[in-house]
Amino acid sequence: MVLEVTNTNNVKVYTVSGSSLTRKLPDWLVKRKRRELQKDVEWTRRIELIQDFGFPEASLRLKVTPDGQFCMATGVYKPQIRVFDFANVAMKFDRHTDAENVNFCVLSDDWTKSVHLQNDRSIEFHNEGQMHFRTRIPRFGRDLAYHSSSCDVLVGGASSEVFRVNIDQGRFMTPLQTQSEGVNVVRVSQAHELFAFGTQDGTVEFWDPRARNRIGVLEPEIAGIVDPINGTRGGFEISAMDFRNDGLGVAVGTSSGHVLLYDLRQSRPWQTKDQQYGLPIKTVKWMEQAQGAYSPEVDSAKIMSADARIIKLWSVSTGKVFTSIEPTNDINDVCHMPNSGLLFVAGESAEIQSYFIPQLGPAPAWAHFLENLTEEMEQKPQQTIYDDYKFVVRRELESLGLSHLIGSPVLKPYMHGFFVDLRLYERAKAIANPFAYDDYRMQRVQDKLQEARESRIRATTKLPKVNRSLAMRLMQMQKGEKGRAPDSDSDDEQKRLGGRQRRKAQVQAATATAVLEDSRFKDIFNNPDFEVDEDADEFKQLHTPFKKMKLQGAKARADDDSSEDDMGIRDAVDVDESDTEFFA
Repeated sequence: MVLEVTNTNNVKVYTVSGSSLTRKLPDWLVKRKRRELQKDVEWTRRIELIQDFGFPEASLRLKVTPDGQFCMATGVYKPQIRVFDFANVAMKFDRHTDAENVNFCVLSDDWTKSVHLQNDRSIEFHNEGQMHFRTRIPRFGRDLAYHSSSCDVLVGGASSEVFRVNIDQGRFMTPLQTQSEGVNVVRVSQAHELFAFGTQDGTVEFWDPRARNRIGVLEPEIAGIVDPINGTRGGFEISAMDFRNDGLGVAVGTSSGHVLLYDLRQSRPWQTKDQQYGLPIKTVKWMEQAQGAYSPEVDSAKIMSADARIIKLWSVSTGKVFTSIEPTNDINDVCHMPNSGLLFVAGESAEIQSYFIPQLGPAPAWAHFLENLTEEMEQKPQQTIYDDYKFVVRRELESLGLSHLIGSPVLKPYMHGFFVDLRLYERAKAIANPFAYDDYRMQRVQDKLQEARESRIRATTKLPKVNRSLAMRLMQMQKGEKGRAPDSDSDDEQKRLGGRQRRKAQVQAATATAVLEDSRFKDIFNNPDFEVDEDADEFKQLHTPFKKMKLQGAKARADDDSSEDDMGIRDAVDVDESDTEFFA
């Protein structure tokens, strides 16, 4: 039994479902592995918090029912609704819909009554057996909320109006006219039933449901983001919002990645938090201190803010980050199990992610076993799911003689190559090269012998591994071994010629030093691509054996001072000139 755990700010976060199995894998590989894992003892003993807790492709929204016994979620593909029973830790049922879900509200204490806002401008009312009723709204909706006292369903969208559908009378009521061209967020306070509409202009309008009039407008301002120009506002939109249970606090999330905490009695926020990613805030929740959890702060409540990349939990009073969670996939929605440390995350993955934070609160009653299993189930090294397969390209298949299998079930096409069973790959490789083991063994022997030679005590050489002969010639030129100066008792002509030869030797030494020490020429001796092939035809044409023999004869004549004559010295000088051109 293995649980993945992270430890941010010394707060352990356990991934209790949807860990490493949410990776996108080929369907054939997933099915094959599932059949094999049925015989794996460790896999059969794994912890699956809720059976089938996910969707075929991705999950969009999820909420826990008011009685805390069920979880309702929407996802794709195909668009569907699923209800999960906590008592049986399994899926209760699933129901398909005609369009993808934007948001939904649970109307009863359990899952039996719910209203769903779809992305085709339709509103669907569902009961325990089927979809009960469907209607359409004039504009595309973005969010909805339910006002239980008046039985009104409030729907905001791409319009300045907030539509009201009364489910008691079964008809549309007079819409509420806002000052913005679009409403992104609709919330109803459970304490005093105040309406709050977050607009695309970056304002929050508060409405009194009794008078159906606007009673106030909140205009959040973020330093460096918004500067009102000519009385207009711009720069960010309101993307998330939540009321506190005391009726005084409200948390506002913006499209710029900021969360602002307000007291309804004040127009300025007492806390502003930057999510640091610049992505719109998708979920913001007030999380009160659960029973049994300790906090040294006076106000122990925390704010949970989430964008598409990260979930952050931070203190209401100080703004200090409590912990953070970064799922492997993009986040669509986050739900907190009340009075516990369990979080559900809906995202762009097949499984719904579940995280347990013991320092946030205890485990819920239906998952009480998490309390005793967290410490002993931390992450351990796991075998990768691709270990039994080898990825090969078409060229390698041809070299192994397996190209005739292309199109058969043996080769699984993937990206620019194929997956082949590792056993078949090793067998084909052994047939294609039967002497591979002998070659490997001889290479190992040569490596051992080379290591033994290098361990011996010997004079160290400074010759590089690339162009060793060229480096040796340059070092000889640097030492001035191209000729010796004449004796002091020579005649004037010999002294003149000897001085000329000495100057040329100095020029050659300076040239060799520049080539050896200048960093611009270091690739000549380091990069194998610049190695000179002395066996090439071009090299032999430019450097014939006759020239080498002439060079050696000139050196011998230069060393024998007693047998030198004037013509011999001239020949040696001519040879040295050609040699200088070669080395330069």
